[in-house]
Amino acid sequence: MYYIIETLEQLKVLYNRKTQKAFVEVISFNPNVHPVLNKVSLVYIRPFDDTKGYLICIDHSETLSIKKSHVESILKDIPELWVRNKKRFLYYFPIKKCNDVLLLNNIDTPSTFTHHHLQNQHPLKEDISRIIPVSKHYELCETIYNQIKPLIPIHIPEWFDFYNNRVTLALFGIEQNGILINKPIFEKYYETNYDYYSIKDSRIYTQYNIYTTTRRPSNSYNNVNFAALKKETRASFIPANDTFIEIDISAYHPTLAAQLIGFDFEGKDIHATFAEMYGVDYKRAKELTFKQLYGGVFSEYAHLEYFKKIQMFIDDAWDTLQYGGYYDCPISKFRYRKDELEGMNPNKLFNYILQNLETSNNMNILMDIHKILRGKITKIVLYTYDSFLLDFDKTEKDIIPEITQVFNKYKLQTKTNIGNSYDFQ
Repeated sequence: MYYIIETLEQLKVLYNRKTQKAFVEVISFNPNVHPVLNKVSLVYIRPFDDTKGYLICIDHSETLSIKKSHVESILKDIPELWVRNKKRFLYYFPIKKCNDVLLLNNIDTPSTFTHHHLQNQHPLKEDISRIIPVSKHYELCETIYNQIKPLIPIHIPEWFDFYNNRVTLALFGIEQNGILINKPIFEKYYETNYDYYSIKDSRIYTQYNIYTTTRRPSNSYNNVNFAALKKETRASFIPANDTFIEIDISAYHPTLAAQLIGFDFEGKDIHATFAEMYGVDYKRAKELTFKQLYGGVFSEYAHLEYFKKIQMFIDDAWDTLQYGGYYDCPISKFRYRKDELEGMNPNKLFNYILQNLETSNNMNILMDIHKILRGKITKIVLYTYDSFLLDFDKTEKDIIPEITQVFNKYKLQTKTNIGNSYDFQ
């Protein structure tokens, strides 16, 4: 069978092979354009039990075309699918059962001279992949497959399911909503010649990266770092519905640390409780608490029950990593391996554990919120570590108590901001 598939008869031959396990790579019109604004040119399928892969042609200048729906039927029939970046793949084919190989090892994306040359020569061509020769796409896909095949283990680690299914779907649910922008203000702060990469109809689309060392997602796309927006730029982002509602989690890391060590604040204001412990004012108490969580417990406060237990936890976690060779995080079960961590020390490991717990907690919160908002006009349009931004429709007042209850369920204290732009002025 030839490696290019451009007719239904050829596709039927591939279907009749009844492939059980395969790697799939989607070749979009332009790899730099956000997938919500993109289209599919080619789809590469490499059965694990074959000696070569196959390129299915959906929209390319050199070939005939097969409908995307026919390709989707083929993919749905394969019991075990592996892809690079499941979140991106879902925009093109909503097949939730697929597995993300980059979660196991985040390898660099290779290229060919032809890809590199044409993409650099025509950075604004929205369908650049359609003019790159099919043979070059095939060559690149075969290279990618040869890179990823050794990374797929016989036994999938316990943590894989949480990230492959829960984290991916939680963030995918936010990304596809986008955020409306006030273009005059936005263009004052963000000068880019590539608006079409992530903006359409004055709506900008975010893209979360889940392949970080700690597995705490970053969120930067097309020169906009959504995870660290400067205060003056926030007025660029406005609601598409009636208003923004931002739910902030108060004293998040002190709360998570308390949950790790079994310390109960009994519903009291956490920083006020620390202020009483230290004998200082509220602002100073916040500074002291965060310095100790991130930099180590101060000797003058080591006798306090909270910090006694924190230090015991840090010591135990460090011993587990040093003598066992790994540490398994709560909730996600993500495994930090001693031989994969550089420059590690006890407090840094504790910070990694806290960040992982924060992310895992947030993914559970997001999935609960997505269930509440299913079929609603109100959307969640941004999540940044300890805050959740809703684009709220006033006809749906009843959902706010439901969403508030989600945070109560996880025993978190929150505060709310309401406004007509993201700066809440």
